[in-house]
Order: sequence, then structure tokens, then C-alpha cells
Amino acid sequence: MFYTLSNVSNLPTPTPLPAFLTTLPQVGSIQYTVGEGDNCDAVLAYRMHMYSASEVFSDANAVTVKQLSHDVGQDCHRLQPGMVLTLSPQYPLVALGGVLTKIEGSTTRQVLPTPLIKVPSKEDYTPDCSNGCLLTVRINSNVSVRLNVQTSLALHPGAWIWTQAMLPRKSIPGFSNYPYADPTASLNGKTLQACDFQVNDTHDDNSVSCSDLNPNTINVDGGAWLLGVTGSNSLDHWRYPIHASSGTQIMIWLENDNGALRYHRGDPIYRYDAISQLYVKL
Repeated sequence: MFYTLSNVSNLPTPTPLPAFLTTLPQVGSIQYTVGEGDNCDAVLAYRMHMYSASEVFSDANAVTVKQLSHDVGQDCHRLQPGMVLTLSPQYPLVALGGVLTKIEGSTTRQVLPTPLIKVPSKEDYTPDCSNGCLLTVRINSNVSVRLNVQTSLALHPGAWIWTQAMLPRKSIPGFSNYPYADPTASLNGKTLQACDFQVNDTHDDNSVSCSDLNPNTINVDGGAWLLGVTGSNSLDHWRYPIHASSGTQIMIWLENDNGALRYHRGDPIYRYDAISQLYVKL
């Protein structure tokens, strides 16, 4: 009678989920003015930390250099001081948070095991995703992405997922390791390779490292570019020292420290400027 009258419940109070993003991460570029003696490989190495530029864009494969000239907006064989180049982040990662809505096998042939007979249990059944699952995660009221994930953590629809993931790159014929994402492509429905994976408050310390995703040049370049949005429902979760108002679209360089990507003070941070449609220094 006492509990009825006082309306006390012994059930735990669920942790409120973060709010959805109102602004999504944005693929974009920065601008650089060519100086004396510059060449495309050196500019990419100096400005974008792309030390693998000479391997990715090689005269041995003319398609790659032609495509680079198209991307930067100038003929890389005829650079002159004063020319303006448009530089994009190579193999960019994206930081995401959202609600898990669906769990599938990672391939059409894979069938997730289900119990033949419903047996009462204190623990709810969860699928085995240690060899891979395809998760549908809603990151916005209108936008969902699919994540390729390998994890031993228990997964339930309705859980909040934190992850970094590799954005799909634009498909260029004859250029299988083309490094740039399409800035005009929508995130909605895209399939991303996940790394740095967390479910609710539990981080999977055995999840795939971002440097293990393929293809990438993280080990050669010494780090990776990360796209995200400031706020408690995105970049603030990783506690990067970013000083910008909530909802700011950010591009940040993370250094590779023995397989873990970390921000070091003084490394490049850019914010997206919607008017110029470019990233500018924060």
C-alpha cells in the first residue's frame, strides 16, 4: 500500500538518449594559393598531411594525375605562383551518433541465429556480430546510415550508437584507390565501415581500428581527417578541444598514435562556411 500510494517504482530509470543532429557532417575542401616552387604532391603533403600523394597520384597511371588536376582546379604539371588550388581530405572519416533501428547479417548469405524455442531468460537474446553485422542507425529525423560492424557487444534496437566511420569515396573508372568522397552525395542510406565503436556507455575496445579499414593511407600519412558536428550528440562525445558553437560543421586532423587517432593541440581544425562552401580555419 505504501508503494502504491507513493507511486514508487523499483524499475531503473532509462538513460535519456541524446538529441538527433540538426546539422549533418559535410564533405568539403580548403583553398591554397600556390607559392614559388610548389608542386601538387608537395602541397598535398604539406597542407593535407597526404604523404602518400606521390603513390596515389602517379604519372605511371595518367588517369590519376588527370583526375587530381580536375579536383584541385589546376593542371598539376603547369602550376604557377598565385594559382588557387582546392584541396580535399583524403579517405575522410566521419563522427556519428544515432539510434540503432535494425540489425542484419553483413552479407545476404549470412543468417543471424535465432532461438528455435522461446525460453524465458534473464538476459535478452542478442545476435552474434563478432564476425560482422550490418546496422541501420538513424542519425537524424530524416537520415539513416548503414554501418558494417564487428563487435562482441550486445546490440538491441533502440540503443544509442557512437562511432567513427569511413565515408564512401567517389567511384572513378580506372582509379580503384581514389581517395576523395563526393561532396554532393547524401549520407542517407550510405553504407560505412565503422571503427572506434561504442554502444550506449560501453566502448568496444576490441573493435576494428580506423587504421585497419581499407583502403586508407592512415599509417603512411600519420593520421586521418575527421568530419563531424560540434555538440553533445556528435564531436563533443570524443572530447576533442574544439571551441565552437554547437552545430558547427568541423574538419579536424587526428594524429595516429600507435593505432589510436588523437587530436594534438595546434593541429589543423577547420569550420565549414556555407556561403563559400569551403572549410576555413577555425
